[in-house]
Amino acid sequence: MCSIEGKGKGKMRGIRMGATKGGGGGGVERVEKLKSSRTKLWMIRATTSVLLWTCIVQLTALGDTWGPHLLKGWPSCFSHQDSSVSVVEDKVPSVPARVLPPKRVYKNNGYLMVSCNGGLNQMRAAICDMVTIARYLNVTLIVPELDKTSFWSDPSEFQDIFDVDHFLMSLRDEVRILKELPSRLKRRVEMGMVYSMPPISWSDISYYHNQILPLIKKYKVVHLNKTDTRLANNGQPLDIQKLRCRVNFSALRFTSQIEELGKRVVKLLRQNGPFIVLHLRYEMDMLAFSGCTQGCNSEEVEELTRMRYAYPWWKEKIINSDLKRKDGFCPLTPEETALILRALDIDNSYQIYIAAGEIYGGQRRMATLAAAYPKLVRKETLLEPSDLGFFQNHSSQMAALDYLVSLESDIFIPTYDGNMAKVVEGHRRFLGFKQTILLERRLLVDLIDQYNSGTLSWYEFSDAVKESHESRKGQPTQRLVIPDRPKEEDYFYANPEECLQPSYSQLDLSVGGL
Repeated sequence: MCSIEGKGKGKMRGIRMGATKGGGGGGVERVEKLKSSRTKLWMIRATTSVLLWTCIVQLTALGDTWGPHLLKGWPSCFSHQDSSVSVVEDKVPSVPARVLPPKRVYKNNGYLMVSCNGGLNQMRAAICDMVTIARYLNVTLIVPELDKTSFWSDPSEFQDIFDVDHFLMSLRDEVRILKELPSRLKRRVEMGMVYSMPPISWSDISYYHNQILPLIKKYKVVHLNKTDTRLANNGQPLDIQKLRCRVNFSALRFTSQIEELGKRVVKLLRQNGPFIVLHLRYEMDMLAFSGCTQGCNSEEVEELTRMRYAYPWWKEKIINSDLKRKDGFCPLTPEETALILRALDIDNSYQIYIAAGEIYGGQRRMATLAAAYPKLVRKETLLEPSDLGFFQNHSSQMAALDYLVSLESDIFIPTYDGNMAKVVEGHRRFLGFKQTILLERRLLVDLIDQYNSGTLSWYEFSDAVKESHESRKGQPTQRLVIPDRPKEEDYFYANPEECLQPSYSQLDLSVGGL
């Protein structure tokens, strides 16, 4: 534009001089040329301005996914993401804060459909695995289907829980993801003409190259109908592990409705000081599945047993509850949890947010914990019924809300090492090794029994609990690898060490002396 404008001004000066000297008809002709030159110059300026503003608008509209990734690392939850955006806006207020990653161009080997199984956090980890597998097979992934047939019967679709557009756009430089199959292939699938199978659990990426990719090339579309723990924890290339993290910590962002409600809950909690999230896994389905009946009466034991037999995919039916508890395979009861919190010197003036569904046994089972920690709160007590109306009968959306609050808590304490406990633990490590107390249940139930029988005094009991958990607070550590026994080794998503920045000088975020 500068060179064009300079030439235009030179022409106009020459025209003015000629008009003064010549006069008559030649002067009129030169005036007309002057007007024509001015019009052209105005048109050039106007066209250039329109093009510039169009570019800015397009970048603003489409580039909602990537700036913080380049500048501040992956956005991990709402508070960190917001701060990243503000930093960029402060520096360059007139330029869009984020830019869209370029599409990765590759020869498409076919289409991969996946149906996730399990609860929210089991599906979350599975989605990370399936995106990674699709990327390294050079196939197109169809937005994953969520489980609607499990115990919770949650009808939520992917877009009801996760920001689907962000998911697609933020990964476009890695893998092509579509909301649905192309129409021709979609008709074939609707007619039942699709190859469907469960992949082998804990498989290396080589299994998918050697076994699954040939099937995709042959049938064009392959449907994986099981997705839980289908990619090995360890022994994978570094790029594989890092992409699993990127999907988990950046691409899987909850919907704006869930995120905004999560912000409100955290704000309400913060107004009253520090808070602890207790993932009290003592719901009916957990007890029925595990066969753990400590503290239940005979009627409750019968009810839980009937439920266990009602679900054929729960393979273990005859369970010795006492033996399982002593081996550390049962969630702590509310009464046991109250003892452990007191033994850890958790101050009873702090709020404790219960991240869980309905506690089995209701107020009767919660009485001991409520007496020891009177500031027990839940999302249902912090929010109005109208705030949660949309989430009723949508357990995965409720779990998403608890997930966000768990990330923001001063301390996170799960009473059972289920999927939510593990995935939140890993996410809190990613956020700077935020304190997560990992209860050693096998040791704790033995100490509790000794205390209840009078073998240990309170001080002996409390000292033993504190000492045994000094190194179980989510500090940097290497993942435990057990070859050929993946179920017994550390879960990748609980400690994705390949993606973490070690922080051995981390601040003491303890509450009540921890």
